[in-house]
Formats: sequence, structure tokens, C-alpha cells
Amino acid sequence: MNKESLLASIPADLSQEFLKEIINTGHIRIEQIVSKGHTSPEKDWYDQDENEWVLVVKGTGELTFESGEKVLLTAGDYINIDAHKKHRVTWTEPEEETVWLAIFYR
Repeated sequence: MNKESLLASIPADLSQEFLKEIINTGHIRIEQIVSKGHTSPEKDWYDQDENEWVLVVKGTGELTFESGEKVLLTAGDYINIDAHKKHRVTWTEPEEETVWLAIFYR
């Protein structure tokens, strides 16, 4: 068993959003995502077959849903997104890393 840290494993180069799959059993998938000013492409929506539970560990990010609803998440905030509920990341802190923990499940 290896101990790891979501905060200690942040890469120095964040010119691209960082994604690390932590666990994938086929029934559940857990990912670490690190954003720094990154957003979803302008016209792209996440439309996933899985439910997604998302926790902001550090930083701030905004999700926008196809309905127009916006949700601002800061450190410690979490949200559960039902499968096929279209959403996008419309803002993340440009001067600080936003560390997300995403758990995908059926």
C-alpha cells in the first residue's frame, strides 16, 4: 500500500489541465484533476454515461449546466451530477490550482 497526496502530486507545468486516474475497477472510477484557469471548450458539454460526484479539494471552480444553472464550488464543496446531465467547467482560478476529486459511478 502506497500513501499519496492529492496536493503533493501537483505538477509544476500546468499549461495543460492535469488528469490522473487514481482507481478504475470497472464499477467506479476516481480521478484527480488539476486546473489553473482551464475551462471546458466553449461549445463542448460533458454528457457522461456515469454519475459523477465531484469535490473541490483546493481552489475554486464554476460549473455551468445546460439549463443555465451555475454552481460555484470552493474548497470543501461537493456536488453530485446525474448521468447525462450536461455540464461544463466555465471558470477556474487563474492564479491558483483548483484540485478536483471526481468519482464516477453507475
